[in-house]
Amino acid sequence: MTTPSALVRPSGVPLPRRLAARLALAAAFPLALLPPRHLRAVLALLRRGAVPASYARAGAARRAVCAVSLYCAGPRGCLPRSLGTALLCRLGGSWPTWCTGVRVVPPFSAHAWVEAEGRPVDEGVPDDYFSRLVAVAPGPAPRERPLP
Repeated sequence: MTTPSALVRPSGVPLPRRLAARLALAAAFPLALLPPRHLRAVLALLRRGAVPASYARAGAARRAVCAVSLYCAGPRGCLPRSLGTALLCRLGGSWPTWCTGVRVVPPFSAHAWVEAEGRPVDEGVPDDYFSRLVAVAPGPAPRERPLP
């Protein structure tokens, strides 16, 4: 037996933000095909020079990604959704902590998400619901160059 369900597309996302989200997803879907080792290396390179994302900024990026892609808004779209969210934040100069891991309660399920300010962004679960296996956190703050 199947259970009927409907996906809710977030509304109120301005056109420029939706266009930026489409651009981020255009890069996120190919990145989702990479092996974990290569994906982590690419994300570590992309995060360089970015400041840590606030919870509000990461939440707005996640809503924009879900507004332009029903696949990402669905339950199986967690990997491209999390990648798109991180890339959209990066376009704005910040970086959330990108994570993949598993649920800590049965049944076993893999998941990808972003965290900001130490908690999962708009996941609707307690902070300790997932156990991280791979995480790409914001890098160290860029160093100032000494004056000549």
